Amino acid sequence: MGDLLKNKVCLVTGASRGIGREIAELFAAEGAAVAVNDVINGSADEWISNSEHKENLEAYYFDITDNRSIRENVLAIKNKFGRIDVLVNNAGVEYNELIGMISEEHMDKMFRVNVYGTINMIQAVSRIMSRGGGGSIINISSMVGLRGNKGQLVYSATKGAVIAATKSAAKELAMKNIRVNSIAPGLTQTKMMEGAEIKKLQTRIDNICMGRIAQPRDIAGVCLMLATEFTSYISGQIIPVDGCTMM
Repeated sequence: MGDLLKNKVCLVTGASRGIGREIAELFAAEGAAVAVNDVINGSADEWISNSEHKENLEAYYFDITDNRSIRENVLAIKNKFGRIDVLVNNAGVEYNELIGMISEEHMDKMFRVNVYGTINMIQAVSRIMSRGGGGSIINISSMVGLRGNKGQLVYSATKGAVIAATKSAAKELAMKNIRVNSIAPGLTQTKMMEGAEIKKLQTRIDNICMGRIAQPRDIAGVCLMLATEFTSYISGQIIPVDGCTMM
């Protein structure tokens, strides 16, 4: 175990699996007390109980689109730990649909979770951070939010909105010593991606100069950097983590 985040309190949304779980595990390994959020009750219990850093991990199950639930749980975290130093807005949903085939139900869900949920969390947690002397907010966006992609009109629109929100929040919260940045992953090896047909992704994979798809650990490492005091003068930035992808 390291101590890069010793004595820090971190909240990671959508952390029962994939990138969120990797972020929570790494933060805990570096000494942070980590509040692990997910919307599905019990979804993180097993891996937390089996983690070698389980003493630093605690699950909080709530819906980031439900402001009442957010307030109750954020307050519970603050009351237990005294503050919140780092928020990682990782929770998100993705449906890939071509123009003309876009489901209104899917579109509504992506905007509610990916955009409104992120804004809800920024509002709730920044209040706690401002009273505690500041903090770091890290929003997980996507390279498609910067560059777009065929078949991902709505998903890329939501991630583009996260990027815009990051820049505006950074300017508004800077005077409160709250940094707001975003990580924009490229193709990443998660269960969400594994559901796609590899043939449809091959062209994108071939364009990755480093010759491999990102692993969740690659994203978590950049989160760790932004969570530490080593990046105390970095805010309003969008950091691509895409293995030098040519698009």
